[in-house]
Amino acid sequence: MIMKQDKYIEKTKDSFDTCFGTKPILTILILSTGLNLSIATSHAAPAAKLDLSLSAHSTAKIKTLLNNPKTWQQIPPKVVLCIYSPSGASGEAFEQATSYISELPRISQVAKSFGVNMNVSRPSKLQMQIDLDYPKLKQKASTALHLKVYTDERVLTEDFRSKKCDGAGISNLRAKQFNPFVGSIDAIGAVQNYKQLTQVIQFLARPEFDRKMVNRDYEVVGIVPLGAAYIMVNDRRIDTLPKAAGKKVAVMSFDATQKKLVQNIGAQPVTVDLSSVGGKFNNREVDIMAAPAILFEPLELNKGMQDSSGKVVGAVIRFPLVQVTGTLIMHRHKFPAGLGSIAREMISKQLKPAFDFVDKVERDIPAKYWMELRDAEKPGYLKIMREARIQMTKEGFYDVEMMRILKRVRCSDQPSHYECALKDE
Repeated sequence: MIMKQDKYIEKTKDSFDTCFGTKPILTILILSTGLNLSIATSHAAPAAKLDLSLSAHSTAKIKTLLNNPKTWQQIPPKVVLCIYSPSGASGEAFEQATSYISELPRISQVAKSFGVNMNVSRPSKLQMQIDLDYPKLKQKASTALHLKVYTDERVLTEDFRSKKCDGAGISNLRAKQFNPFVGSIDAIGAVQNYKQLTQVIQFLARPEFDRKMVNRDYEVVGIVPLGAAYIMVNDRRIDTLPKAAGKKVAVMSFDATQKKLVQNIGAQPVTVDLSSVGGKFNNREVDIMAAPAILFEPLELNKGMQDSSGKVVGAVIRFPLVQVTGTLIMHRHKFPAGLGSIAREMISKQLKPAFDFVDKVERDIPAKYWMELRDAEKPGYLKIMREARIQMTKEGFYDVEMMRILKRVRCSDQPSHYECALKDE
């Protein structure tokens, strides 16, 4: 596993939401082994070989659920899962989201080890039928799984809120409205590399955090890495914070924290969304934007980094502002109680292919577009991000407990850093 900025993510050429260009997670993984219950979870990587191993805690929980007749009564006859793919059901994102199908025989074998006979069929591209038979209790259940594909994540999010979707894979930036604790993972500068992000995701998958994954009727059942958001400039002379002052910076319309940070450095925020940010950058309506590498090709951001002769004058600055994550979230009432923790454990074990993909996507950007941030400049960036993060936490933008957890992770990775001796975060 490469750990250079500590590389890991998924490439979907056409489907991404980040903190500065939002994309939800996509790749389906049937949960809970023996129960499966048609909760398909989104995952940010091609399905490769899934890690279907389970901890003793989850194994015991599955057995308890299977042997409880109430569980079988709670299995929904129909589930609508909403996924985001700008190119619709014909796009690469959707194909990757359903690439797990090759793993179904293995998943069925795991179900069999719990005494459950599972049969999965696919009547159409957007439908699956899951039939379960548990001879021990003489229980049977069937779930019709319907995949609903969206080309607009905002609409998907609203449909999930209005319960037109039972489960949804969305960017953590948008999911923050449903769970502020988990949504605060994407705080500015709070997770500085992929090693730290791995620790955070696996830490939060522990049973002791089950209560924090629940907020009203919503439960987060998976967190997935989508890659670091890098600063992108149309003029590589904008290589210090003072030089960013007065420049026009793209900020997502639904995230107040971006606007506040830009104002703090004396720059001008320009409101954008995913459909407009590429055009504004390429047409020089904004000088600076931030996005993960996965957006470089589909938004043709190289055009905004070239002059009229084709000479490269802009850059992707290799300094992560945010570790962008995606969230799979569900309406709790639609599923048997207790499945969420099993799902979180399983998804937390599927990080390697996601992170491997980040490495590939970042390597796909030609070297001529990358620019290293001078070591002398890094402390200044870290300082202003830290100050902004602390202030925005005080103002309620970020969850206090999550900020403490992320600081502990940073300090376990870099114990000599000056912030580890401070008590203000």
